[in-house]
Amino acid sequence: MDVQAMTTHDWLGVFFALVSAIGMVAVYFMVFRPANKDRFEAQSSMALDDEDPIKLGEK
Repeated sequence: MDVQAMTTHDWLGVFFALVSAIGMVAVYFMVFRPANKDRFEAQSSMALDDEDPIKLGEK
């Protein structure tokens, strides 16, 4: 690997690849951590709920 010949686009690609990999590891750790299981299980049917818990139309 010739570091001297790398362009700005090459360095941006390396940067975004590393940030994406670190972000994926952080999300995987958060999701698969046993301490967070109850919180995720409580929200597992949120997309299927008919009730609107936020009440967007009311003030």
